[in-house]
Amino acid sequence: MADIKKAEAEKDWAKVEKLYHKLSVQLKSRTAILYRFSGKAARDLLIEQYKKPADLKRDQLRVPVTIYMKVVAAEKLLADDKKAEAVKVLETIKPLLNKLPSTSSLPMVKELLERVEAAMKAAGVGSTPSPTGETVSLRILGTTDIHTNIVNYDYYKDTASNNLGLAKTATLIKNARTENSNTLLFDNGDAIQGTPLGTYKQAVDKLVDGEEHPSVTAMELLKYDGATFGNHEFNYGLDYLDEVMDDANFPYVNANVRNAATKKLLYKPYVLIDKEVVDAKGKKTTIKVGVTGIVPPQILKWDKTHLEGKVTVDDSVQAVEAVIPDMQKAGADVIVVLSHSGLGDTKHEVGEEDVTYLLTKVKGVDAIITGHAHQVFPGKVDASLTNVDVENGTINGVPVVMPGKFGSHLGVIDLTLEKKGNDWNVASSKAEVRTIAKDATDVDQTVVNAVKEAHEGTIKYVRQAVGTTTADIHSYFSQVQDDPSIQIVTNAQTAYVKAKLKGTANEKLPVLSAGAPFKAGTRSDSEYYTFVPKGELAIKNVADLYLYDNTISTVKVTGADVKEWLEMSAGQFNQIDAAKTGEQQLINTEFRSYNYDVIDGVTYEIDVTQPAKYDVDGNVKNEKSSRIKNLQFNGKPIDLKQEFIVATNNYRANGTFPGVRNATAIEIYPDENRQAIIDFILEEKTIDPSADGNWKFSALPANANVVFESSKQAEKVIPANGSIKYIGDGTDGFGKYSIK
Repeated sequence: MADIKKAEAEKDWAKVEKLYHKLSVQLKSRTAILYRFSGKAARDLLIEQYKKPADLKRDQLRVPVTIYMKVVAAEKLLADDKKAEAVKVLETIKPLLNKLPSTSSLPMVKELLERVEAAMKAAGVGSTPSPTGETVSLRILGTTDIHTNIVNYDYYKDTASNNLGLAKTATLIKNARTENSNTLLFDNGDAIQGTPLGTYKQAVDKLVDGEEHPSVTAMELLKYDGATFGNHEFNYGLDYLDEVMDDANFPYVNANVRNAATKKLLYKPYVLIDKEVVDAKGKKTTIKVGVTGIVPPQILKWDKTHLEGKVTVDDSVQAVEAVIPDMQKAGADVIVVLSHSGLGDTKHEVGEEDVTYLLTKVKGVDAIITGHAHQVFPGKVDASLTNVDVENGTINGVPVVMPGKFGSHLGVIDLTLEKKGNDWNVASSKAEVRTIAKDATDVDQTVVNAVKEAHEGTIKYVRQAVGTTTADIHSYFSQVQDDPSIQIVTNAQTAYVKAKLKGTANEKLPVLSAGAPFKAGTRSDSEYYTFVPKGELAIKNVADLYLYDNTISTVKVTGADVKEWLEMSAGQFNQIDAAKTGEQQLINTEFRSYNYDVIDGVTYEIDVTQPAKYDVDGNVKNEKSSRIKNLQFNGKPIDLKQEFIVATNNYRANGTFPGVRNATAIEIYPDENRQAIIDFILEEKTIDPSADGNWKFSALPANANVVFESSKQAEKVIPANGSIKYIGDGTDGFGKYSIK
């Protein structure tokens, strides 16, 4: 580092870049050595704290150094009275000027521009270094799907965690601002619900008028410039959301939720932020940044109890198309869309959930922060999506970031703006996501301190005992066999609903119960599983078994509907080819585990050699296919006309799942599924977490090599029946298992 400081003092920028490159190479070799002898954690720490900053500095210097070397060459030619040759060199500098970082992020740029201008003046090629006038480097930062993971603490495991928390993202935010002061920060929704802290502030230590929600407090501390709503913002109703919003010192925007009575937009469709920035010459100027946002129209189904008759929701793409002209007319120089929506596909269907890819094609959109899917972009995308530049983080030329979940990543979008006349245009752009360091010291303590009361109250709340379990409860194999972590949920739902049906017209109808594995390595997270050790059960364990603040609901369906419901659930599995001898992945990773409903009260088999009847969205793709075999009730083939009451949650009851669509009666109860589980355990006092084995696979082909991935920890709890075996490492930190 002494050599670098010396070169910087001598203003030998070519040498500075060379030294940073050398440092990066040295660090790369050391990360490999660390991985070999000290493991992944030590390697990752070195990468985050040293290699990435070195790479960033090297990359930041590339364009300035190129210009520096050219201007030095031009100066030499001028000194040798070779003016014509100097002019040619200086002309090659002009296209590079718009790619310079701002003077605030790299102070040497100001001096460099002065040197270029002097050389151009001496060569007689004009005194303005930029052929287009003013240029500004604008940085847009984004978070999404924090889900009340403010402190780096896993409330389910009741321990500190280095894999999550806005308190850790905060250090990335501060570093990104240090690199460029022309920075704005936005949140893309799903901030107020998701962990026991969200439940604690909504139901235990209830938010009161004038009190800030902890998520808002943390965001204000970090100086967020704006936010939009995710679908989970509506879980607690409109009044609660208003209470959260009205104390925030930053604006919330949404362009597609309307008042059902007046038909007017319920929230601000957009805001204009007058952002004072410093241009490439060091001069202050103001950019008008317009920000809008959208939420999936499916909130009308998912939170029907809270929203029915109160709001309507416009199609997301149409909403953005409608609001952009208004933003432009109001003077927006740059337009940012906060899209609480997954990437989706290339075909527009009105009212669809995931539309970000389509939004990149909307004229006038300059940058997008997306989320909802809990994934990371730039990163792997579906092969059907065209014109995706992962290296530069653009889709159809528009920079896009999807910064993971729970504070795991920070989205960083860099726009180079060029002024032409009175208009600012995006000359170039680049997007990236930065990962939080897996280092315990990399935490912003001011964020932790700001929410200390709510955090400590939540810990006290989740430690309250409710009963005991005679064995460990885990979800490692919940997608491939009947599982205790689901059985406890379905048993509790059944007990609750049977009690509610007493004395009603439906009292004599048989009750079935549907449950799904919420934590099953969801979305490429190899640690995202439920594990509750044998012994005392506390509220934190129940919250680990049932993540969401859903409410108990019932639907009245027929035996035929039950079969279609299970056919949809069976879409979780890929089709297994009996003639193929190579490895075949059992789990369809495009199918969300929370849609894999196990229905207790009936018995059945799943034949994965047959094609799935439905796609992941519930559309029929193989009408004549049937994976559900030997479906029985009370030991006999199910009567397709018989009526059943199925216990489930409000999301499923209000949705369009096959089988649920035909329900003749839907009842939404006021109590949460989680509370029903707590009450069930309190009543039982001690539970034996064993599954009843009501479903299984039809015999898999004898020669088929069928594999699936789960946590590496699952190796320790492989069932004794011998159907599952550990093979070795899988992808993204998972373990690979075979199943017979």
